[in-house]
Amino acid sequence: MKASDIHGRDLYLLEQAPFAVVPLGSFEYHGPHSPLGTDIVLAEGFADLIDPSLGGAIYPTVPYTACPGKTNKYKGTLTIRPSVMQEYLIDIVVGILEQGIKKVILLNAHDGNMGLSRTVAEYVTGQHTDASILLVNWWQMVAVDDAKEIGFEGTKGRGHGGPFEMSAVKAFRPDLVEVEQGDEEFKEQTPLSDHPYILVEGTPVSWDGYTGLIQQISEDKGRKIVHKASTNLNELIKNWLY
Repeated sequence: MKASDIHGRDLYLLEQAPFAVVPLGSFEYHGPHSPLGTDIVLAEGFADLIDPSLGGAIYPTVPYTACPGKTNKYKGTLTIRPSVMQEYLIDIVVGILEQGIKKVILLNAHDGNMGLSRTVAEYVTGQHTDASILLVNWWQMVAVDDAKEIGFEGTKGRGHGGPFEMSAVKAFRPDLVEVEQGDEEFKEQTPLSDHPYILVEGTPVSWDGYTGLIQQISEDKGRKIVHKASTNLNELIKNWLY
């Protein structure tokens, strides 16, 4: 159920909800082929695919957040200072807990929200020891090694504005992704290590506000991605609840 549709006389529905979902987006440049609301589309799209029989209350998507310098320099991006965003998200989560819901999913569609979400979750659960907060980045619901099965050739497809992300957007809103013949593509760089790591650069290599072999974007690939991600998301939620 959508929390914003609940009437004042029916607030007991929130108290009875086993969990709440806060979709986290951004308003950010994703390349000439992609909408500024890419992360909003994805956050809302995956929230709507959560099994309604689980009884969750879906809260409105947070549309604005902190964006990294590498996209903030492009026109179209609207960024919120990280300190402000952190306080804002704390207030949202605490407000939900005060409605009587003790389990909250932060369903994230923006890389820049990852650190903020973790900090907020750790802080809030420290203050509210009966709370449980599940952080989910939708793209991590699909294994990186599934690229070949999805249909990508010579690439894993991952990356900001790349074929993995934008194919998923195209599955939800095929009208919003438009790759033209002359749009520049960027080959993937050789990883520094086989082990997980995070590298932050002001001006990354193979980058112009987006990355990847974007000519491989397709609605068919997007449907496969969305199916895998939503299936695994629902399985994760069930395991968390029960």
